[in-house]
Amino acid sequence: MVETISQIFLNTVKTYVKDDLLAAKIEGRYAPISTEEFARRVKHLSLGLADLGLGQGEKLIIFSENRPEWTMTDFAVLCAGAVTVPIYTSLMPEQVKYIINDSDARIVVCSNRNLWLKVEAVRAELRSVHHFILIDEEGPQGVVSLSEVMARGKTIAAADPGLFEKRALAVKPGDLASIIYTSGTTGVPKGVMLTHGNFVSNSKALDAVTEFSVKDTILSFLPLSHVLERMTTFSWIYKGASIYYAESIETVAENLLEVRPTIMISVPRLFDKIYAKVMDNVLAQSPLKRKIFFWAIGVGKKYGARKIRHQPIPGWLGLRRKIAAKLVYGKIVEKTGGRVHFFVSGGAPLSGDVAEFFYAIGITILEGYGLTETSPVLTCNTFDKMKFGTVGQPVPEVEIKIAPDGEILAKGPNVMKGYYKKDQETREAMEGGWFHTGDIGHFDQEGFLVITDRKKDILITAGGKNVSPQPIENTLKANPYVQTAVVVGGGRKFISALIVPNYDKLEAYARAKGIPFGSRKELVEREEITSFMLAEVNRATPNLASYERIKKIVLLDRDFDAATELTPSLKVKRHIVEKVFKPLIDLLYKD
Repeated sequence: MVETISQIFLNTVKTYVKDDLLAAKIEGRYAPISTEEFARRVKHLSLGLADLGLGQGEKLIIFSENRPEWTMTDFAVLCAGAVTVPIYTSLMPEQVKYIINDSDARIVVCSNRNLWLKVEAVRAELRSVHHFILIDEEGPQGVVSLSEVMARGKTIAAADPGLFEKRALAVKPGDLASIIYTSGTTGVPKGVMLTHGNFVSNSKALDAVTEFSVKDTILSFLPLSHVLERMTTFSWIYKGASIYYAESIETVAENLLEVRPTIMISVPRLFDKIYAKVMDNVLAQSPLKRKIFFWAIGVGKKYGARKIRHQPIPGWLGLRRKIAAKLVYGKIVEKTGGRVHFFVSGGAPLSGDVAEFFYAIGITILEGYGLTETSPVLTCNTFDKMKFGTVGQPVPEVEIKIAPDGEILAKGPNVMKGYYKKDQETREAMEGGWFHTGDIGHFDQEGFLVITDRKKDILITAGGKNVSPQPIENTLKANPYVQTAVVVGGGRKFISALIVPNYDKLEAYARAKGIPFGSRKELVEREEITSFMLAEVNRATPNLASYERIKKIVLLDRDFDAATELTPSLKVKRHIVEKVFKPLIDLLYKD
């Protein structure tokens, strides 16, 4: 019975022998890595790291983009009984320093020279690090290459053939596997301690509620520092599925066509972009083509509604769907490679309209919900039980209940061990034996969980009305002229919004209307543009209560800054945004 990540590794390398367990782009082409090669590299790397002094329970930093070496290093560390601490590549040197020092890491593995420069900038202040390892090349003095570490391990393996397996089998389910630092939307990041048992329980739960096997091909592009991509990587390896690594977020569209994946994990932003691009293309077509498109989507939605409810499909509807697929759906599906079995969406709420659109054209997006502290999946829509606009039902062995104030509480084998070196925060998060998620939500009549907002994000107006900003923001982002929105108005008389426009669409509108502008700043400051965008906001939100309605807006001439105003997983740091743009927000309420 598989109970640890090291057992997942040992089982997979014996059971799922294939030529392309992993693959990465090298000199313009995907180069496969066989199960045998994967096993050999992990084994040698694990022994080499232990020889450098990485003992049981000690911490190693992985500071790298997605690539086979990330996954190999992770398994090597975990099979040695040590602890992996991932760092997002987008973090600044001071943030990198904080995580390395707070985690008491002994070894830092860095992928390339660009990332090494961030480490080097704070190297003198890293208290506990004994060794630095560079993946791509020979490093400067005092930095070891990954190939050197593997060479050490190869020598040790030859001298003691059973040592690696002995250490891997000694790992217990309750042993610490990883410390993952939260994104820090509300303050200083906390180190979430996750055990082997936490990860394995969630991987098994995912296996129970979805459909994947050794025959599947995964495109990996969500950062492996993100707990969802990390846990699902354990899941794919657990079943022997092939993992192909995207070159970067920017190349995902190209890599989809090259890899033709059957499964991919993503955040809603990718699906929103695909949806917006499709709609833009459609609206630029002739009236006849637009009519055919919307007819096809209507057919797909009728077909999908019956399929979700497990109702019989009438012959006439099945025939119309085949025609619609040939005329419309196929061209969109081809852009994903044409083989998609399902996508998984997590990390933020997915618009129900977007999910329904993809389902209508034959692409299933399984939206789930969870947190770093829960390894991460708590609930998930499945092929058998799906409802748009919800995050599904609890996965096996997970219990969910709603507190009197609406907060979602969770219990299960996937819930964290605690926050590293933060006993008080751990006690607060686990009060009463339940993990307090900080999210507000409710179960609908069919037992599907609906997330309404973050507890700390709820806005209370001057009139005492509670407003949940996230649902409003998600509705606004579905508008083609809106890229990002942040709703504000806590303690104020009415609700307003900061809006980052879809500049391409807005500039095209201005040109079509003969509205002159020399820069984005000039464009968003024009009164007629603000009036137009406010009208779009009102058009997108007709069903809001009077106290939820957005009365005024500010159009920003730039997107939110990834280094300061967004978390590494692209969530808005609301308190930072409100602080940065406070002068503009204050002007909205000046009267």
